[in-house]
Amino acid sequence: MTALKGKVALVTGAASGIGFACARRFASEGATVVGMDLNPCDDWEDVTASSSASELILADVTNAQAHLDIVNTAISKHGSIDILLTAAGVGEAGPVNMLDEAAWDRIIDINLKGTFLAIKAALEPMLEKRSGSIITVASVEGINGTEGGSAYNASKGGVALLTKNVAIDYGKVGIRCNCICPGFIETPMFSQVLDQLPDFKTDIQRQIKLGRFGQPEEIASAALFLASDDASYMTGQNLVVDGGYTAGHSHGITEMLGLV
Repeated sequence: MTALKGKVALVTGAASGIGFACARRFASEGATVVGMDLNPCDDWEDVTASSSASELILADVTNAQAHLDIVNTAISKHGSIDILLTAAGVGEAGPVNMLDEAAWDRIIDINLKGTFLAIKAALEPMLEKRSGSIITVASVEGINGTEGGSAYNASKGGVALLTKNVAIDYGKVGIRCNCICPGFIETPMFSQVLDQLPDFKTDIQRQIKLGRFGQPEEIASAALFLASDDASYMTGQNLVVDGGYTAGHSHGITEMLGLV
């Protein structure tokens, strides 16, 4: 598979979850992947098995200089950055009156500021080439609010709107920017939060029209489309991949009618 043959992709949050699934999928499609994460990845050989030049660099996404250093490393080793995917993120629950300032700052810094810094650093080489595909990762919770998700939802809503602004500002120089808004995907962060709330988890699954939680690989498939030339006329969009969670409400009528 060669949809990204010869491309260089920078992926933040590449050590686990959605970021890792995207890094692995990009590599399998021919891209050289430069991953960025605060933590190492025991399975990174799954990426290098497809693209031996790919590497994971340990760095903090809230550090502006770290982004510049990684971009410079990618360019010096591989010549360009064609794709940026920003998957680094954290989740922490709490309504406003129960959320302390430090927790708010941490979530906004990683999820929103980290996305801004990654885009800012990658734009310079993309502007020189007058081409590039930027893919941000927000959430359905950045489109519709959820109980107790004030800081997380605010950060992801910011990512979704920042995406549109980047698309507006840089489209005419050949740089596309789109956002993936995943639903409830079975990642380590998903388990950390929802495994502690089994009743809430069951209720969420009931509202997913396909009847199941998503897998990171399903988000990676959407990311591959946005990164590839197949999405050449697509920019400024929030692509929701949520199994129908945000399609509307279910109240048991289909069950009553015997449709399921």
